Amino acid sequence: MLVEPVPNERAATATVDGERLLIVADYHAGIETVLQSNGVEIRSQADSRRERLLGLLAETGTDRLVVLGDLVHAIGAPWESEREELRELFDALSVPVTLVKGNHDGEIEAFLDELDHDITVTSSGGTRIGPIGFVHGQTWPAVDLLEAEVICMGHEHPVVRLEDSVGGSRIERVWLRGEIALSGFQEQYDRQLTGECALVVFPSFNDRSGGTWINVEGREFLSPFLPQGLTNGRVYLLDGTRLGAYETV
Repeated sequence: MLVEPVPNERAATATVDGERLLIVADYHAGIETVLQSNGVEIRSQADSRRERLLGLLAETGTDRLVVLGDLVHAIGAPWESEREELRELFDALSVPVTLVKGNHDGEIEAFLDELDHDITVTSSGGTRIGPIGFVHGQTWPAVDLLEAEVICMGHEHPVVRLEDSVGGSRIERVWLRGEIALSGFQEQYDRQLTGECALVVFPSFNDRSGGTWINVEGREFLSPFLPQGLTNGRVYLLDGTRLGAYETV
C-alpha cells in the first residue's frame, strides 16, 4: 500500500519520490476553548496533541507533514487560543507542512502567513503529491485527484460502536478504506471517468472531536460524495484489526 497507517495511531505514512510524508486529519486546534464557550467544563489538551504529533514525526523520520484539513476548530478567523496553540506547534516543527483546507479553516491563511515556517495551503478541492491525492472531504475533490492511485481524506472522523454478547458497548475510532466508485462522480463532473483509485478515510487526530457512526442504522455521511463514491468499504481498528465491510460491522 502507498499509504500505511501507523499502528495504534491516527496517522499514516507514505514515501513519494524519496520524501517521507506523515499524514494526519482533523487536528482541531483550540477545540476546548470552543467547547468551553458553549458551557462545557473541559481542560485543554493542546500540549498533549503537540507532543503526540512531534513524537510521530520523530518516530517515522518524516520529511513533510500533510494535514487533511481542519487544522483549527472555530469556523472563520482563528480564535486567540487556536493562534497560541498553533504558534507553539509550528515553533516546534522542523519539517514543511502542506495543509488541505477544511471547512473549519476558512480564514486561516492570514494567520499562517505571520508564522516563520514553510507552509503550503491548498484549496478545498485538494492536491496531489505524486500518485497520492489529498482532500479534506467537505466538497467534491478536484477531478485530477481521481487519476491518483489513492486519495486520502478526513472530515468524517469515522467511528464504530461495538457491542458484546451481554449488551455492553464501546466506541472505537477506525479507518475506512475502499475503492473510489467512479460512477458516483461522473454526473458531478459531467464526463466519463476511467481508472482505479483507492480511498482512505482517516480517523480524527483530535481525541475530542465527534465522528460519523458508520455502523449505526440511519447514519449519514458528511461528505457529498459518500457513500455513493465508495465501493468495497472496509473498516479497520487502529491496531490494524479488520472488522469487515462497514455496512455489516
